[in-house]
Formats: sequence, C-alpha cells, structure tokens
Amino acid sequence: MIFCIADTFPKALAKLPAQEQKAVKTTVFDLQMDPAHPSLQFHRIENSKDEHFWSVRVSRDIRLIVHKTEDSFLICYVDHHDPAYAWAERRRIEIHPRTGAAQIVEVRERVQEILVHQPVEVPATPAPIVLPPLFARYTDDELLVYGVPPDWLSDVRAATEDTIFDLAVHLPAEAAEALLDLAVGEKPELPTIVSPEVVNPFEHPDAQRRFRVMEDIEELKLALDFPWDQWAVFLHPSQRQIVAQKFSGPARVSGSAGTGKTVVAIHRAANILKNDPQALLLLTTFSLPLANALEGKLRLLAGVEKGVVPRVTVLPFKGVASELFTLAFGHYPRAATEEHVRAALKSAAVELAVTTFTPRFLASEWLNVVDAWQVADASAYQEVPRLGRKNRLGVKQRETLWPIFERARAMLSAQGLLTWPMIFGEVTRHFAARLEKPFTHTVVDEAQDLGVPELRMLAAITPPGSDTLFFAGDLGQRIFQEPFSWRVLGVDIRGRSKTLKVNYRTSHQIRQAADRLLPKVVQDVDGVEQDRRGTVSVFNGPDPEIKTFPNADAEVQGIAQWIKDLVGQGVAPAEIGLFVRSNAELGRARSAVKAAGHTQLELSERLEDPRGRIAIGTMHLAKGLEYKAIAVMACDDNVLPLQERVETVADASELDEVYETERHLFYVACTRARDYLLVSGVDPASEFFSDLTDRSRLPTR
Repeated sequence: MIFCIADTFPKALAKLPAQEQKAVKTTVFDLQMDPAHPSLQFHRIENSKDEHFWSVRVSRDIRLIVHKTEDSFLICYVDHHDPAYAWAERRRIEIHPRTGAAQIVEVRERVQEILVHQPVEVPATPAPIVLPPLFARYTDDELLVYGVPPDWLSDVRAATEDTIFDLAVHLPAEAAEALLDLAVGEKPELPTIVSPEVVNPFEHPDAQRRFRVMEDIEELKLALDFPWDQWAVFLHPSQRQIVAQKFSGPARVSGSAGTGKTVVAIHRAANILKNDPQALLLLTTFSLPLANALEGKLRLLAGVEKGVVPRVTVLPFKGVASELFTLAFGHYPRAATEEHVRAALKSAAVELAVTTFTPRFLASEWLNVVDAWQVADASAYQEVPRLGRKNRLGVKQRETLWPIFERARAMLSAQGLLTWPMIFGEVTRHFAARLEKPFTHTVVDEAQDLGVPELRMLAAITPPGSDTLFFAGDLGQRIFQEPFSWRVLGVDIRGRSKTLKVNYRTSHQIRQAADRLLPKVVQDVDGVEQDRRGTVSVFNGPDPEIKTFPNADAEVQGIAQWIKDLVGQGVAPAEIGLFVRSNAELGRARSAVKAAGHTQLELSERLEDPRGRIAIGTMHLAKGLEYKAIAVMACDDNVLPLQERVETVADASELDEVYETERHLFYVACTRARDYLLVSGVDPASEFFSDLTDRSRLPTR
C-alpha cells in the first residue's frame, strides 16, 4: 500500500496552533507506521460522495481527513470537526479518464459559489454587457485532454472573462493552467497522458504537484515539520522535468518573477548531492542574504543527517572569490572601494597630464571595459569588445587612455588593493590552469546579475562536462550588470535554455501590471530568448493601486492608512513590506510605519526575527523576498529613475542601460507582492507609473 500526503494537508496544518499541529503530526506518524492500529479511531464520512473518505480523531475537536483504499492511504486535510467534514463532503478523489492522473475534484453540486453569472434584466436600467463564453468552441474531448474533470465541462464552456478565475480555483491545477493559457490565446502544453496500468495514478507527473508518496518516516517528518514550504514537497511537472533533465553542457532556466526558478535550482542541487556521493557542489548567488536563504532551503530539502550538506558550499559571488583567493594565495584579499578607484584614476590622469577625458568617462571605461574584462596590456585594450558603447574610440584615443589605466592599477597595487574584478581574475587564472577543480558542480541563482569576471571564475572553478554548470535567472530582473556574451567566455547555453510559465507567487492582476514594465520578449547578447508571453498566474486578487500625493507628508499618511486597513483585514505586520529606491527615501518608509502604529524591521544582511514587524528596505534588498502586501513608495520623478545615476552617465549607451536597469529594479520590487500592491510617489511621480496602466504594453500572443 502506498502512503501519500496531499498538498491540501500541509496548507491546512499550517493554520492550526502549535499544540494542535503537534498532536496532528503524532497521529500521522502513527498512521504511517500502522494504519490498522486499534487505538486509531476511524469514522466513515457518510455525506461524502466518495466512500473512501474517513475521519481520524486527533483530539476532542480536531479531525484528520484521510482517503483509504486497498492500494493507497492518503492524508488529505485537517481541521476542527465541522469544517473538516464539510471539506470531505465537497470532494472526491478520482483518476482522470483521459490523463490517468489522480485528482482531488470538487463535487459540482456541493459548490456553493455561483460560477457563471447569468445577466438578469432589471427594469429601467441599461442591459448588462454579456461577455462571450471563452471555451464554447471546444469539444468535451478537447477539454478532457487538458485534465478538466467531466463534471465541470459545462461550467468551463460557459466561463467568460469575468468568471474564469472564479472557476479556476475549483479545478485541478493542470486544468486551470491550461484554461488560463487558452483564455489569453496561448496553446497550452498537453498534460502527460499515462495509462493507470503503466504508472500509479499518484505518481503521474500531474498528480505529483498535489500528492507526494512518502517513502519513509524521515521524508514524512520533512513534509510535516515545514508545512509552509510547499516547494520542498510538491513540484509542478515543468519544474520536475528541468530538475531531472540531463544537459550535455551549461544550462539555464529562466522565467518571470514568481515562476519558481529558485525552486528548480535548489531541487537540482539537492538531486546532485543525493545521486552523486562524490559531488562537491557550489550553490551561489549575488548577495549574502540570498545565499543564507538558499542554504536554509537546501538544508531543509537535503537533510543534514544524510551527510549531504557538508559537501555543499553556499556563498555569494564575492564570498566564493574571497575564500578561493585565500585558499590559493594564503591571505585574504584587500578589496578596493569605488572611492579608491576614482582617486587612482584622477591621480593617474593628472600625473600623465591627460585632460582630454573627463573623470566620469575614465571611471565608466574602467568599470565597464578595462576592469570588467581584466584587460592586461595595451594590445589587449585595442582588441577588447566595447559592446553597446556608443562613444567609439580610435587607436590613438586608446593609446592615450591605456597609460592612465595602467598607472591607476599600479597605484592600487602599491596600496595592496585589488578591485573585485581583479580578485575574480586572480582566482580564475589560478584554477583555470589546474585540472583538479574545487567543485564538481555549480548551481547559480539570480544568474542575470553575473558579470564578466564572475562568470569567468565560475567556469574556471567547475570542470567542463554534462550537468556541471546550471543557472537560474530572469533577464527582466537584471539590475547590476551590463549585458555581455556568455558564449564568448566559453559558457554556451544555446539549446539548453528552458523557460517556466506558471507564476505561483503573484496574483494575476499584479503580474499583469508588472509585466507591462518590460518587453514581451527579452533576448540576451547570444540570441537566447526569454518569452514572457503566455505566463499565467494561478490565483486572482485585487488590482494594484497607483497613487500620487501632493507632498511627502501626505504620502506617509496615505501609506499609514493602507497599512492600518490591511492589518484590520487580518494581514499580519510581518506579511507587509515597504520598499524605496535608495537609502535617502528610507525616512519616509520609517515615518509611514510609525504613523500606522507599528514597528519596522530594516532589511540588511543581519538575520533578525520578522514577527510583528513591517519590513522596510531599498528595492535592491527586495530580491528573493515575498510578502502578502507590498508598497513601493517614494517613487518621485527625480527618484525613479534615480537622478544621481542619470547624472553620472558618460556614454549614450549607459543612459539607456540606466533606464533599463531602473525599470528592472521597479519590476523586482513590484513582483515581491503576492496579493496587494500599492505604488506611490509625490506628484509628479515616476514616469514608469504610466507603463503600469498602459494596456498596449501587456504581453500578448
């Protein structure tokens, strides 16, 4: 007999108080050990249309809902007596007649919501607009292929733009996703059709997104101890396929915000560690807070007790370079600051009496060309690519510039300083010359923010071959680095790039508005495309609010009232985040939290308890985070795009790059919201506000 849990169970378990959760877990462990033990009290749920639903007494009022047959035992739900019974009475477990996947199906006649609204004539009022049904032209057979339960075919065919989301929440996930694709003009990927004689219905690819077969007590403990981390137990078929796929070389998974790229990266890392006892894996990303979060999730997924985690290193890009530099050369590197570099460039130009180029141009050329590509000498500077830079430099100009850069580098060296690209470069040169590498596999999250030096280092510290380099990232969330060719650096992902299309984190309304900030199709320098069209969110929510205020004080009071309203509706303070463009605007966020009567948690690299506090931080710190409600505030006209960045531009292409990355940054902040999004600023607000409401920018077919 197989023993499974359904995704509906951990969600329900998480809503119970800690003491009740403990009692439920004990009962579930007992059931796995011996479902027939006489101490377990089973009661048939008489009003259920599914004769296999039973309740198990946990305590005086808590009931566990299980589904048991001769072949399977499924933990489905838990709640207090009456709501637990009501849940079971409205559902049945069945094998879909076409796909062969096990599904939890709501019993149509027991669903109370009116899903298809028929227009009612009201005298002396205008006739209501009757929207056409979206799926009337599809036959029963066509809809069944997408996993629609037979009972729901008529409702599906009658659904309109107004009712599709109301209907979708009652359908199995694969059916809902396919219908949402069809509704926006996309051709959904057909679900896998597997005969029940060939595969257990609970192990069908679509069933595995909602059912997980528990192989042992340790796996069950994982699922019960961390019920909020659904990603650790249940995977979408598209995610599972990428996790398990064998790639002949470097590979990348992409997708818009909330589609589960990080989930895939962590599962892939865990799979490598479990399947290869000799693997030494690097899991890396661009910042320390994100690296800490990745490490916690990997420990949860892989399990310390199995000896897996000691074989993995989790560090940000700079942390990897620092540790390997120390390993290679026996001392820690001393990293130069931006001020050190600007001072060295200015001194070198004065010393060499070169006045043709401004300090701004020298700093830009150093950062984006000379230091980024680790140009070693004058001849290399003549040949280095200056991708996208519109200020063309002739041979004579480069001959004049090179001594400045060479002298500035010597000045830094005399102080014992190395820029971060130099540190990455030293590590790259050291390990590129060695057959033995410090890691057998590298998995990179937020890969869109890799620069030239970082990518070179990762390629040098990981051996070439199948499945050794894996990247996860969204080109639309690139906020740090100028685009460059990965292929030129020997990391060719062409033909090994996959895109995720199902958004789990962000409501349809928020995702739709945020997607207007970006192009429909994003292409990297090597021609690899990420198509944002056809992405669907799996749940509905209120429309984002866009507000402008006459002054900063009015905005503070407006945000404070928004916070009060949310908390009054049951949103916990720790589920609310306020983000601003830079440190200069943090005071407005602090004031808003104080005016609302709450305490703030200022996001940083420190690990702090978020309970009872509202998070505030800059947009850069929003990466990788998720909140039920987000306010992106203080987006004034001179703040977003940030005027300081615009004023430091030295090249026409840099101005385009500033606007592009500022737009990406705004997109990142907006897409941290799950259910509620408010964007605000002082009039005149950011020019990006108009894009959020411009329906012509919406990704379409």
